[in-house]
Amino acid sequence: MKLHPIEAGNFKLDGGAMFGVVPKSLWTRTNPADNNNMIDIAARCLLIEDGNRLILIDTGMGDKQSEKFFGYYFKWGNHTLDDSLKNAGFHRDDVTDVFMTHLHFDHCGGSVQWNKDRTGYEPAFKNASFWSNQNHWDWATNPNRREKASFLKENIIPMRESGQLKFVNAPSENLSLETSKSNFAKKNKLPFDIFFADGHTEKQMLPMLQYKNKTIVFMADLLPTAGHLPLPFVMGYDTRPLLTLPEKETFLNAAATDNYYLFLEHDAHNQIITVKKTEKGVRINEVFTCEELFN
Repeated sequence: MKLHPIEAGNFKLDGGAMFGVVPKSLWTRTNPADNNNMIDIAARCLLIEDGNRLILIDTGMGDKQSEKFFGYYFKWGNHTLDDSLKNAGFHRDDVTDVFMTHLHFDHCGGSVQWNKDRTGYEPAFKNASFWSNQNHWDWATNPNRREKASFLKENIIPMRESGQLKFVNAPSENLSLETSKSNFAKKNKLPFDIFFADGHTEKQMLPMLQYKNKTIVFMADLLPTAGHLPLPFVMGYDTRPLLTLPEKETFLNAAATDNYYLFLEHDAHNQIITVKKTEKGVRINEVFTCEELFN
């Protein structure tokens, strides 16, 4: 197995929205804001090279939305999904599986693109299966008013219409790590288990990989940045913040005890961290680059 970070493009989000009820004087210690109160955000995806399969976890925002849409998110830097795939030695047509942690636009927008004459949409990975789960799919295609702006039909429906959509089985109980892991890896011969979490959105999926005697976890939006480690530091975007709290506590305690390596999708400045238990709760232990761990 080989792992490659895929940088799909940096952007900015409102720091208050990213930290919910936490005062700015606290969250700016780890995530400084600009004059517009915006903080740096990454869209760091993960490419897994495993035998004859090439599995991409999340795809970033994509580029098919309007200039007005992207104007809200202040894209910065030179990263693109295609350039990152090329740097890893691949093309999007080589990807066999696209695994989406959830269907918010900044995680799955790159999965779908305009067709050639821009009259409709088509999968951006023509040879890949797209993986979600039934609970989350139903949630995303019949969105509540709180999340409706994050679930864009043009990002989602074309995957089903193409016939490339597949579902994994989600457990009924989520707070135990053992009950939350599915038989997905064994059944589909994909190289990870899954931790399911419901606080951010219904049945978000966090891949847990065994790699070089390490457990690497793709943290998605359960832990967007290292600055979100304190339990009350919960995003304003979470639909069930009081559920995020025990999910984070359960997971971070396990991460500290079992020395998980946490791959941070949205942290523009910290790529992978380990954590430890302290008197103040679980906090950063070590910080690594992907190059340090993957090469």
